[in-house]
Amino acid sequence: MVGGLVIPAPVTARLARKARQATAQGTSPTARTMAEQDSTRRLTLREWTRCQAELTSEQAEALRSAGRGGQRWLRVEKIADRSGDTGIDDGGIYQLTPRHFVGSFAVVGLSVIVRPKIKLENLFLLLEVGLPPAAWREEASDYANSADLLPSLVSFFARTAETTVARGLFHHYRREEDDLLALRGRIDFARQFRRGGLLVPTACVWDDFTADVDENRCLLAGVRRSLMVPGVPAEDRRRLRRVAAALDGVAEIAPAAALDRIDLLEAGGFTRLNEHYRPALRLARLLLANLTLRDMHGDSAASAFMVDMNQLFEDFVTARLQVALRGRLDVDAQRHLHLDEEGRITIRPDLLLRQQGTDVDAGVADIKYKLAADASDEDGAEAAGYHGDYYQLLAYATALDVRDGTLIYCADANDELVADPAERAGAVLLPSVVTVRNAGTRLHTCAIDLSGSPSHIDAQITALSDHLEKSAARSTAR
Repeated sequence: MVGGLVIPAPVTARLARKARQATAQGTSPTARTMAEQDSTRRLTLREWTRCQAELTSEQAEALRSAGRGGQRWLRVEKIADRSGDTGIDDGGIYQLTPRHFVGSFAVVGLSVIVRPKIKLENLFLLLEVGLPPAAWREEASDYANSADLLPSLVSFFARTAETTVARGLFHHYRREEDDLLALRGRIDFARQFRRGGLLVPTACVWDDFTADVDENRCLLAGVRRSLMVPGVPAEDRRRLRRVAAALDGVAEIAPAAALDRIDLLEAGGFTRLNEHYRPALRLARLLLANLTLRDMHGDSAASAFMVDMNQLFEDFVTARLQVALRGRLDVDAQRHLHLDEEGRITIRPDLLLRQQGTDVDAGVADIKYKLAADASDEDGAEAAGYHGDYYQLLAYATALDVRDGTLIYCADANDELVADPAERAGAVLLPSVVTVRNAGTRLHTCAIDLSGSPSHIDAQITALSDHLEKSAARSTAR
């Protein structure tokens, strides 16, 4: 008995066995856990910003191989050996360059945090979950004052999910089939006739009005995954448990299946009846797609959550322009086309602009969070963009037979091109045009500044949509 609480004998024996093992190793379980935490060093980095750190060779290799889906999160280069090197390769001074991923992950003895170059509060704006800025202001402030994105995002998801469930669980009719002793619904004669004359049990089919539908299953998958994240505030963890309790009776599905079903809902499954689920499911999708959990020492979980800023920026600009150009131009995103007449070389422009209600191509745009530096001239650019991006845009415009193309990029991620703060005052930054010789094709360059307020960003999107409409009018007026 401990403090009036009776501990079952098997539990007592298991605790005693762990204590004996820890004593044999010269430390208690609590002391060992504290030592593991103390031995973990934190590295705070900024995307696309070089940083030097002293690492062991094992840590350097772990950082070099860290990534997902064939993409590496960091570029790691050794620049010096350790001082007093004994000839044994035990690391040294390394230059770390985060790529276009932000978030946090853990490797051998290191907790790595990569922060974005854009304004921290506006990272939540880029998530584009369909909520007003006031809804995520608290979490954005927490992220600005802390180091880790993941707990702030889980807190945001917990509040959004709780608000969604508080409006009432979404129910829908689902077809059910079973063999019952009493008739329910209607008889499934096809199955009943296959029984060879047996009347009982009866093959029944009916429509069940149930909460066990895809919307609730996907929401529960996000809640279950979020509850496994360490460092979430106790209040938000209680919120998640309340949501899980409200979803009692809903079937649990794997994260991969939840991602597929959320994508199907986004493709046209939302109606006025389940529209209030959209913000929570968008956050659930973000967590399920980018959060990797792995067990550490059998007791605690370490998480890796890295968000692709390229994809985040591209999705944000695409969604906003589709709304801003509604009724003026049709905007197709990521449409598969061919560069050659034989159809062997595939191209996929980020935005294809067409005249309203027609198949007439009127313009093309490519979205680049970070411009691709030229191999021959990494630090310089004669125009507002880099050569490779212009070549790609020109290929799109030529294949589509349009006279104007627009390159859209993030000013914050390319601040080497916008060194003067005074140049960041316009609605759409660095409006630049390159006219191709002997072709007359005009390649425009516009930058979106994400350092301002949400209203300022909205003004830039409006100005950008007006520019695209004018460019499309010039292309079709020839």
